[in-house]
Amino acid sequence: MNIDEVYFQIINKILKEGTLKENRTGVDTISVSGCMLEYDMKNGFPLLTTKKMAWKTIRVELEGFIKGITSKKWYQDRGCHIWDAWCNPSKVPYGHDEETRKRMAAEDDLGPIYGYQWRRFNELYLGREHKLPIREGVDQLAWAIDQLKTNPQNRRIIVSAWNPEQLNQMALVPCHYSFQLLQNNGKLDLLWNQRSVDSFIGLPFNIASYGLLLSLIANECGLEQGKLIGFLADTHIYVNHLDQLKEQEQRKPFGPSKINIANDKSVFDWEWKDARLENYKSHEAIKGKVAI
Repeated sequence: MNIDEVYFQIINKILKEGTLKENRTGVDTISVSGCMLEYDMKNGFPLLTTKKMAWKTIRVELEGFIKGITSKKWYQDRGCHIWDAWCNPSKVPYGHDEETRKRMAAEDDLGPIYGYQWRRFNELYLGREHKLPIREGVDQLAWAIDQLKTNPQNRRIIVSAWNPEQLNQMALVPCHYSFQLLQNNGKLDLLWNQRSVDSFIGLPFNIASYGLLLSLIANECGLEQGKLIGFLADTHIYVNHLDQLKEQEQRKPFGPSKINIANDKSVFDWEWKDARLENYKSHEAIKGKVAI
């Protein structure tokens, strides 16, 4: 089964079983509680073909996570604008009014978001201007990779971005909040947990990002790519994305693509340009507004 078919299993479940819900953004959703996505990486890299995806943006953001970057400008300088609208809420408290949105966009500090927790979990966050930590954090990603190399049967290889002590400093509370790595007969499986899922804009991005992370770690550890599995909690479609999804579902998927990763670099030295897709073809992009 190709990734587009797997994706639309989730979409059709929401449309069939979902209920209308209000939320903090002011844009209602059609939502279900609990979905599971499972994809075998042998079927090709999991980047949707029924709409054009921002492949460079996906790679840049993952590089930033792996490096623990907390600067908005770092992402922007590489052409990634996912984080433009948000910032550390302890610097500019979240709000919907135009003046607050301008101040949020102008603030560079994103706070201890995903990558900070992956690489420096619970290190006291004082902002980027403080170079020396007062409280050392835990490099979860380095530990996880070391475990795959030295103790591959370990069932406790989990990386968490959910840190209650620092949620009030994060530009966004983590949507995908943890992932687990399991080795099975030389194949690496990655299983991620997500509390909230924007199924039109966010989910295709999450699938490709974790598929890329699986590929990078498997390459680092000399393992084959196994299964990519997502456990999705509040899985929803914003009501202003319904027409776009209807259009997308009418499109016929293209064939699978293959990920090509430079073998001469560690995952910790990897840069976005070191991963390329072979034989990738997609339909044109379909635009949709992000609920902020």
